[in-house]
Amino acid sequence: MKTLTLSTPVKDLFMVGPVYAKRLARLNLQTAEDLLHHYPFRYEDYRLFSKIRQLQAKEVVTVVGQIISFENIYTKGGKKFQKIIVADETGEIQVIFFNQPFLKKTLKPGLRISLAGRVEFFNARLSFLNPEYELIKEPKAKLNIRSENFIHTGRLVPIYPETAQVSSRWLRSRIAPLLNHLLPSLKDWLPASIQVKEQLLNLQTALKQIHFPANPAEAKAAKTRLAFDELFLLQLASLRRRHHWQQQKNGPPLKINKLALLKFIQKLPFVLTDDQKQVLREILGDLIKNQPMNRLLQGDVGCGKTVVAAVAAYATYLAGYQSVLMAPTEILANQHYQTFKTLLEPFGLKIKLITSGTSPSKDKKLKNKPEKAVDIFIGTHALLYPHLELKKLGLVIIDEQHRFGVEQRAKLIKKGKNPHLLIMTATPIPRTVALTLYGDLNLSIIKQMPQGRRQVKTWVVPPQKRAAAYNWIRKQIKNLEEGNQAFIVCPLIEPSTVESLKDIKAAKEEFKNLSQKIFPDLRLGLLHGRLKSREKETIINDFRLKKIDILVATPVVEVGIDIPDATIMVVEGADRFGLATLHQLRGRVGRSHKQSYCLLFASQKDKSYQRLKLMETCHQGMKLAEMDLKWRGPGELYGTAQHGFIKFKLASFSDSQLIEKTHQAALGLLEKENYNLKNLPLLHQKLEKVTIKAVEPN
Repeated sequence: MKTLTLSTPVKDLFMVGPVYAKRLARLNLQTAEDLLHHYPFRYEDYRLFSKIRQLQAKEVVTVVGQIISFENIYTKGGKKFQKIIVADETGEIQVIFFNQPFLKKTLKPGLRISLAGRVEFFNARLSFLNPEYELIKEPKAKLNIRSENFIHTGRLVPIYPETAQVSSRWLRSRIAPLLNHLLPSLKDWLPASIQVKEQLLNLQTALKQIHFPANPAEAKAAKTRLAFDELFLLQLASLRRRHHWQQQKNGPPLKINKLALLKFIQKLPFVLTDDQKQVLREILGDLIKNQPMNRLLQGDVGCGKTVVAAVAAYATYLAGYQSVLMAPTEILANQHYQTFKTLLEPFGLKIKLITSGTSPSKDKKLKNKPEKAVDIFIGTHALLYPHLELKKLGLVIIDEQHRFGVEQRAKLIKKGKNPHLLIMTATPIPRTVALTLYGDLNLSIIKQMPQGRRQVKTWVVPPQKRAAAYNWIRKQIKNLEEGNQAFIVCPLIEPSTVESLKDIKAAKEEFKNLSQKIFPDLRLGLLHGRLKSREKETIINDFRLKKIDILVATPVVEVGIDIPDATIMVVEGADRFGLATLHQLRGRVGRSHKQSYCLLFASQKDKSYQRLKLMETCHQGMKLAEMDLKWRGPGELYGTAQHGFIKFKLASFSDSQLIEKTHQAALGLLEKENYNLKNLPLLHQKLEKVTIKAVEPN
């Protein structure tokens, strides 16, 4: 075998091979280093040792003894279990394994064994059922009953995130020898001065204690060090990006025509809120600088971010530059296109929509021809097409930026010469998360909603009230004076074959059920991500023109559909969504003076049901995001489709104290080293490996 290093592929590790390497890839474990940093999420406490005679039912203990007999037993129903008798000097205990006949090759009479688990009754006899076990190789005379050689019993035993055919037992048996081989030569990349100041373990000790701690205090200390590492690296990368942007790049300073802008704002069909005015002051203040703007604009669905972006684009046009707005979906791009056309075309601006259906490769006028006549481009990732050349790009606007990859965003920015950058998001991001993820961006927040908007009444609907809810929806839609319409959102497109998802409503199936059985007297439409662009446009236009009463959809409607007469939002399987996502779905209604409603269909009354009840009383996205952060953790906060958010193994965005500590430590180190980490080669190398999925700074 080759020399074992941190970069050794897992397939080359002892007792792994190519088959298990493929399974480990599902856990994103590619190298020996990845395996070392695959942390337990909990521990089983098997530290209590007991003699067999002293065992009591319900005790969780470890017993050391000798295998007396092994027997495969077949029941009348054809099932098989293994009965083993283990004895020590005080007595015997029955050990039962189910459907594991292969154990006969390993657990042979005469061998010494350590067993750990809960003692229970089986056939009226005290027994271990499917316990953890390990054979003891040391002679009885030399056996230290609290030997550190135990990894499955007799200690705090780590339980890991698993995947099919990769158990925690298997992972322990591979990680333990790795620690023995790699830790002695492992070099710590975190500067010793920070370790001392923050009272952190060194890396070798932390890795040993996170996997095989002697007690809970050791596990906690290890977690503290490794969580610090995760946040510290993120802070370093963010602060270094900000410094690089501030020091080296010059953007186009725009000359703001204040008089023309004021006339434009005065002619808007609504009055800007105080928050919108403040954010505009911040943006315009950035645009006049020769340093490119890097600003994150955050605000609830319907708060008026698009109008602010339109004013910024108009200011850019008045200064003689082009703007580009990139959105993650065609639906959202179309919505922005319609809004910008309505607001800006009367002032002489030319706006063009670029999506996969209208990409430059299909447009002879665009191919190999710089677009000078177009003032604002709006589109999806199709904007990245190489033939779309922008000679005077002054402003890049990216909506829901976490749905784009770093490379995609960088490509768009590089179409200009250090253009100003405005990022918009309706995803409520808690302040601690925003400042950690986007420390290189200036933050603007719109909290106020436009005047005349009424709060969306929200109810969590249990299964027994479903029929009554359907009747109420029918009455609302049949009220011709109001002209109400409804969304019904399902988590999936097709029914799932996964056992845990079989009861979850799927849009296609639910569309048939609702059309034929529940609402045969109403007009229903179906919208999901697999439809072609033209089909989506037709359905949305039909809904807007009231040719459709109820639109059954997947969460593709979460952003980008603005239907003022849609007053009812129904979410199936609401407990499958985070509060932040539910709040965004709720934001699809309540976009006019009409009273609107949100019905959350929940499957059962449990913890998730109580979590959903928060939606009835809380209507602020930021507060809901903070609550969800506490309830569900950052990994689940934004949904699996939104890949731009960091998924920590140990750190938490809710740990504001650790976030502040790591921020100060990173800032202090960078200032001390004059933002050049080459004097700290191990840290420099570690940082280069870290991929930060946050927006690339300008």
